[in-house]
Amino acid sequence: MRIEVLPNVITGANLVVGMLAVIYAVQGRYVTGAIMILVAAVLDRFDGKLARKMGTNSEFGKELDSLADLISFGVAPALTAYLWKLNDLGLPGILLIILFVLCGALRLARFNVMDVTGHFLGVPITIAGSFVAIIVLAAGQSPPYVSGLMVLVLALLMISSIKIPKL
Repeated sequence: MRIEVLPNVITGANLVVGMLAVIYAVQGRYVTGAIMILVAAVLDRFDGKLARKMGTNSEFGKELDSLADLISFGVAPALTAYLWKLNDLGLPGILLIILFVLCGALRLARFNVMDVTGHFLGVPITIAGSFVAIIVLAAGQSPPYVSGLMVLVLALLMISSIKIPKL
């Protein structure tokens, strides 16, 4: 393996871990699924940083990262939250997770076409998806509408114009 593909391998690992989160959610193993989402967040933290450090960042890598992020921090958290608790809300629960994934996709598309430096515009999908995973891990016996409200707020924050500083 050529060393310059290492960031894309890490991105691929992010996507694989995101798919594992989906599988665990479908199996009813919500805590394990939520942990997989957080593992994907750790991987996501390093792929772009490594690509920049190695001077191998590319449009291909950027697009691959967005596709992986949509799975790991959009679909996986939404499905995990839905199967864990939001399905108790019926149709509103379905609409909430669809909105979450849609807002995540819009956030990623906006990020890919804008040239903003120094800050993010809207909450990054990685952060929103990780918060959904934390909700699954921490909310325990809270009513479904509380978790649903949190997912709704996170969805709207992704498409907001709030400036989030890059660390």
